[in-house]
Amino acid sequence: MVRSSEKSIGLAGADPHQESKRPTMTQLFGVFLYIGATSFGGGVIAYLREHLVERQKWLDHDHFLASLEIGETVPGLISTNVAVIVGSRLRGVLGSVVAVLGMTLPGALAVFVLGLLYARFRSNPEVGATLSGIGAAAVGLIFAVTMQIGFREMKHWRDFAILVPTFVLVGIIHVSLLPVLVVLAPIAVQLNHPSKKELSAYHAQQAEYHAQLAEHHQEVSARHAAGEIGS
Repeated sequence: MVRSSEKSIGLAGADPHQESKRPTMTQLFGVFLYIGATSFGGGVIAYLREHLVERQKWLDHDHFLASLEIGETVPGLISTNVAVIVGSRLRGVLGSVVAVLGMTLPGALAVFVLGLLYARFRSNPEVGATLSGIGAAAVGLIFAVTMQIGFREMKHWRDFAILVPTFVLVGIIHVSLLPVLVVLAPIAVQLNHPSKKELSAYHAQQAEYHAQLAEHHQEVSARHAAGEIGS
């Protein structure tokens, strides 16, 4: 698993000049609307990664993983949580609202319509076969994104020290996820606690980032002042 300190550095060290490259609200809503309308079941994580990282390039891989990990550790649907985090990062609070609306609107409408249809045609064997096929596709998508993310994340023995007991307790013994998180989360945090060298590098990068941000704001203020004088 990528060290939490490394991800924090990446999240905090964004270039302030990239602000002009942020998507518009319409683009943000459109992409999340498309993801919500074309993703099925657990495969939504694969769609999120494909669109946000590979197609739109709004996030890099580490930023996406950080958003995904936060989304998995708080209550609620993972896809909705990720939409909130990504929307906030790209366009602030309003971006979170727009991303969540785009993400959930297609599913809400589809579930409402399909619920009415299923109540009428649930005894039809063709309907059952269709749902089984969709379920199989969703399992395949989950497996694919697990391989894509897992091979990048599994780098140290401490990652397997958390992965193996989690898999055994949740996947085989069927222990509830909440007590497993309560027990293993503090252990995972302790195992991945940043060293003094990593903390020093983090604080240095924070200082550099804030210096760049202040310089950027000064440049913007100077351009505004020059525009006012020219007018």
